[in-house]
Amino acid sequence: MYFKWRYIFKFIFVVPILAASISSTFGQVVKPDSSLNIIIDELQGTPLSLIDAIDLAKKNSTSVRKAEGLYLASLGTLKRERGFFDPELFFNLYYSDLKVPSASFFAGADVLSTQETSSQTGLRLKLPVGTQLELSVNTTSLNTNSQFAFLNPEYNAFGSLSFRQPLLGGFTSTGRRQLTQADLEYESAKALYDQEVIAVTSEIEKSYWKLYTTERDFGVQKLVRDRAKEFLNETELREKAGLVGPSQVASAKTFLAEQELLLIDQQEALDAQSDFLASQIGTRPDSSQVRFKTVNEPPVDFPVEPVDLLIGYALDGNLQLQSAQKQIDAANELVDAAGWEVLPRLDLIGSLSSSGLGGDSQNVIFGSDTLRSTSGGSFGDMLNQVFERKYPGWSVGVELSVPIGFRSGIGEKDRLEAVAFIAEQQYIEFSRNLEESVRKAHRELTNGNLRLKAATDGVDAAQEQVRIGVIEFQNGRITAFELVRLGEDFAKAQRRYSESLVRTVNAVATLKQLTSGRYPENINNE
Repeated sequence: MYFKWRYIFKFIFVVPILAASISSTFGQVVKPDSSLNIIIDELQGTPLSLIDAIDLAKKNSTSVRKAEGLYLASLGTLKRERGFFDPELFFNLYYSDLKVPSASFFAGADVLSTQETSSQTGLRLKLPVGTQLELSVNTTSLNTNSQFAFLNPEYNAFGSLSFRQPLLGGFTSTGRRQLTQADLEYESAKALYDQEVIAVTSEIEKSYWKLYTTERDFGVQKLVRDRAKEFLNETELREKAGLVGPSQVASAKTFLAEQELLLIDQQEALDAQSDFLASQIGTRPDSSQVRFKTVNEPPVDFPVEPVDLLIGYALDGNLQLQSAQKQIDAANELVDAAGWEVLPRLDLIGSLSSSGLGGDSQNVIFGSDTLRSTSGGSFGDMLNQVFERKYPGWSVGVELSVPIGFRSGIGEKDRLEAVAFIAEQQYIEFSRNLEESVRKAHRELTNGNLRLKAATDGVDAAQEQVRIGVIEFQNGRITAFELVRLGEDFAKAQRRYSESLVRTVNAVATLKQLTSGRYPENINNE
């Protein structure tokens, strides 16, 4: 008799209530994401689109700004080295006033007083082939109290065009080595900056979709927690009806407490991921909100190309790899120049010159004779003599310098060769790691559709299990605990679906970064 009434209470009071609640909970599930839409829509947060997140990151990312700083520094270095070959205008002016006692009759005065003004002006120029040129004009103006000065004041000028050309210096190899190195390092820094922008874009995509997944995981856990509450309510109803004992109620409370703790953990994970994204983009949510909230759905359609093609894109287009190649080129440039600098130094030197003389002629009394210079003229007349090369001159010669032992030059060449060798090994290491990373991302992309299909099938199967479970529960074949477990399995299946979707998107973002944007844009344009 007792079992008969127990059976009646079970179906009259408990089963309809539990079945109604479970049916309302699971009966509306149609698509893998639809069961979480309500919970996710109710999440509080500042809406953030993927495009806005990327734009903010490009503007505020410290890694991008540091790469930009290195790029600007290399640009400054390049300007400095280019300025090394700019003409240099020089000018100097000196004035001296001297009084020198003299015991010589030919000094022209007991205390010889002279006032001299001298100047030098011209241009210096260094050519990329190592040639040093200097064009200068030197002038002096001398006033004296000497009675033997035929010109007072006396003007002198000397103009010259001089040059020095290293003959064993490798010409442009050594003359342009610093400029060539600066140019290559500038291109390297520019490539690193552009690559960092691409890398930040990729990382923001991954963080954004991680936040998307974390939101769904929170929704899943809240869904499980809600099922645990329903399970406890139904278990308490069963206890009141005498269908179950206190131990099952205690088990239900334990299950609910566990899910509450997991929900708190998941909420902390959600807030932490939002904080991480906020740190990456340099912007916090609105003051009234504690987190960002995604508004975009991960795309699902991406082209899958042969892995060898993607590896080719990476090896040809990866800007970080190109930067490493520029570093090798810069190191080899210095090695080439050092090879010439080991040789003895042999310079060809020469000059073309011109002189001029002017001043006010003075009568010089020497004994019984009165003498007067036939030379003279104004300061302008003197300069004309220089420019017209009225009194020309020229010179040419060689200078040889041979270091004993050559150890300094050979040692520097050996050091630079080692630096170039290290740069080459770093390039090889990075290219190998790059290929490995491309293959790994390609595998995840290739299996993405299969993984997503399997996850979708899992959601469909779990949904069907819930539907059958509701029917079996209504017929008394399973317990409420078993039904809630089926709901939890369904939620886990949804979580796997989200993870599969985001994993594919992350693989695409990684390939974009590794190929420096050539995938998938380059494929779409072919």
